Amino acid sequence: MRIGIRAHDIKHNNLDELGKIAHEKNIKSFHFAPKKVINEFEIEKGSLTPGMAQYINRILQKHELNISILGSYINLANPDDGELNEALEIFKEHIRFAKYLGCSIVATETGCYNREYVYTEKNNTEEAFQRSLNSMKAIVEEAEKFGIVVVIEGSVEHVINTPKRLKRALDSIKSNNLQVLFDPINFIDENNYDKMDEIIKESFQLFGDRIVSIHTKDFEYKNGIFKRVPIGTGQFNYILLLSLIKYKKPYIDVIIEDSLPEYQEASIKYIEEMYKKL
Repeated sequence: MRIGIRAHDIKHNNLDELGKIAHEKNIKSFHFAPKKVINEFEIEKGSLTPGMAQYINRILQKHELNISILGSYINLANPDDGELNEALEIFKEHIRFAKYLGCSIVATETGCYNREYVYTEKNNTEEAFQRSLNSMKAIVEEAEKFGIVVVIEGSVEHVINTPKRLKRALDSIKSNNLQVLFDPINFIDENNYDKMDEIIKESFQLFGDRIVSIHTKDFEYKNGIFKRVPIGTGQFNYILLLSLIKYKKPYIDVIIEDSLPEYQEASIKYIEEMYKKL
């Protein structure tokens, strides 16, 4: 298991400072979203070049870090054709950029069936599924040209909101250039938190062979309120997840998500200690 973090969850003024802080925390890899991470200059469409990749690589390698996932989260189900096509072009630009970073994975969520990119009951419709699926097909086709893997991340708030729906998407596209970034807590909310173990096991049964990276965080359900909490202080069954990782996904990148700087080192320590107990 290689523990990483979303680079934009570390407070920093520049990439060198980011690398230094991450190295001191014993972080091995980044989920790296250029627009959210780079402060030295603005990232716009057309900014991503081989020269920029060399600049980023040189700094990260100095601190013994690599980019395991390039993040380009877009709304794959946006019903506005113009906005959707613009987003798809941005994602395709990240696909072309990834190889220069030495990264073979570009990640996105699956979107919501509105322009605002917020939960709607329409996410559950067949129209929403097909809208998101068609977008996946477009970016996977581009990924196949460049030898890059697109990973999708499901969530109860988005179109791909259950493990079964995620499996259906994988089966519909039938490309090895489409894989899964698995965040188990994204499939858990106040309505199914008590079925957490079933959701984790079902996910590994349905698409475990397609999981190439893990996102991890924690949650607490108390007095009718479901909320995110620091890793190790909530109810998430880390023993179950880590046992599946240890025996089915050795050396996989486990990316800590939604972690405030003051909790990051404790989160890493907790995961490492739980893993050693197995």
